[in-house]
Amino acid sequence: MRLRSGHEALVARALTEDGKTGFGFTFRLDAAEARHMAEWNAGVRKEKPTLEPLLGHPWETAYVSGEQIPWAGEPGFSALVWLSS
Repeated sequence: MRLRSGHEALVARALTEDGKTGFGFTFRLDAAEARHMAEWNAGVRKEKPTLEPLLGHPWETAYVSGEQIPWAGEPGFSALVWLSS
């Protein structure tokens, strides 16, 4: 998706069999990085993936500091349409 800044982000969603949803992102456009983050967010991965901040974006800041990621801060995220499971 395109961020307000003009940069691109790859966003991943993980759905568990018991209905939990997790989200992940990367600004490096590495699908594995975003997918691992989404799996951790959904409770599937035990270890939190490491993220080297790249842009100083609020999502990176929140993730690194252990805070809730402000997904709604990017209009493009709210506009994403997810396929049902």
